[in-house]
Amino acid sequence: MAQSPAKRTDTASRDIAAQPQTIYRALIDPDAVARWRPPEGMKAVVHSFEPRVGGTFRMSFIYADPGEGTRGKSSDDADMFEGRFLELVPGERVVELIEFQSDDPVFAGPMKITTSLAAMEGGTRVTIVCEDVPTGIGESDHQAGMASTLKNLAAFTE
Repeated sequence: MAQSPAKRTDTASRDIAAQPQTIYRALIDPDAVARWRPPEGMKAVVHSFEPRVGGTFRMSFIYADPGEGTRGKSSDDADMFEGRFLELVPGERVVELIEFQSDDPVFAGPMKITTSLAAMEGGTRVTIVCEDVPTGIGESDHQAGMASTLKNLAAFTE
């Protein structure tokens, strides 16, 4: 039996000119999440959102204009995923476990996302660590998506 490629860990950081508590609130408010979380070229629909340890959520990221060769993980124009909150530490950290809804096995399996907030002079260093990234998510695409999401978070909170 052929062995599947190992899942990887991807990381991205950005310094944001906002206090950790302000950013933390944006991480746990469903209306805020819908505005900043989808990367460039996508919009978000939050279907459910329970920001408490053990609470669950469901979201869709919808491509605004799916181009040639672009296909969503769940349908032609969308990435649908669900997850749960593993840890919520106000002003410090949000840990989520998400799973894409996809028939394609390269997008299967849970991915752990840890968003850490470190206070610094003039704001907060926000670091996203994604563990067990599904093999179907290209590393350069994921890096670009995380950078776009952090740029959106900065614009939303600054």
